[in-house]
Amino acid sequence: MIQKQTKIYVAGHNGMVGAAIFRALKQKGYQNLIGLSSRELDLKNQSSVKSFFEKEKPEIVIDAAARVGGILANNNYPYQFLMENLLIQNNLIDFSLQAGVEKFIFLGSSCIYPKLAPQPLKEDMLLTASLEPTNQWYALAKIAGVKACEAIRQQYGKDFVSLMPTNLYGPFDNFDLETSHVLPAMIRKFHEAKIDGNQPVKLWGSGTPMREFLHVDDMAEAVVFAMEHTFEDNLYNVGTGEDLTIKSLAALIQQVTGHQGEIIWDSSKPDGTPRKLMDVSKMTGAGWKAKITLEKGIQDTYQWFLKNIDQIKQVKL
Repeated sequence: MIQKQTKIYVAGHNGMVGAAIFRALKQKGYQNLIGLSSRELDLKNQSSVKSFFEKEKPEIVIDAAARVGGILANNNYPYQFLMENLLIQNNLIDFSLQAGVEKFIFLGSSCIYPKLAPQPLKEDMLLTASLEPTNQWYALAKIAGVKACEAIRQQYGKDFVSLMPTNLYGPFDNFDLETSHVLPAMIRKFHEAKIDGNQPVKLWGSGTPMREFLHVDDMAEAVVFAMEHTFEDNLYNVGTGEDLTIKSLAALIQQVTGHQGEIIWDSSKPDGTPRKLMDVSKMTGAGWKAKITLEKGIQDTYQWFLKNIDQIKQVKL
């Protein structure tokens, strides 16, 4: 039984997702929370992670730590995206098992599913066909994590659950134009073009791919829900169950930011997966549903961006 004093470790609590989970747990009254920066605990270092678990003995572990980035970053740094994610999650999963952690929540991504899988994406489509080449390195690492948690669940009867969110956005996102995902990158591009006299905004691809977006605060609520309930299965999609074209997303962000210039689509750049819509019926059946609309979420994110523009997170590899 989870109490307000249960010791909960949120790995990656300084990242966008981890910070949102930390906020959600505090708002729910959980008082015994552990969060360490990468300087305090290098999750890639096996002996450091082992020492941490032996000393702190967390009862619940939420793995929101990962090397993340968009198409460009995944393409340019395949080894880092594969190896660093494997090191981080293997250490957390294995030492959680060794330390007797009963509840472990592993966070992944919708990119674990095949590039051309039927839409919407169901959990049982995992490993049924080839991955999207531009982010396969990250996807392979996350698939390994999902399978490790499934194996522990099967072999040891532990409550290890994997949650696969769709594209996330919100406060504390990465707005670096080289390493960010599409939504925060668009917010920054449209804002800077507006400030620069409504200059044209050049965007990658054709604008025809369809994407689904989930506000990070909704994701955090889903994690807390999963922590507080016992799920029957090991793998659950987390999303809104609704998508839109990248062109429609651009028009929405242009409207929210107030940019009035031209949008130029660079079709020489890759589109990525044609469509990625999550089937969220399993999560809905368990009792959880997203609440924040995309327009409201983008408005809130843009306001956060404006308030924090001098110290917005930029990730260099």
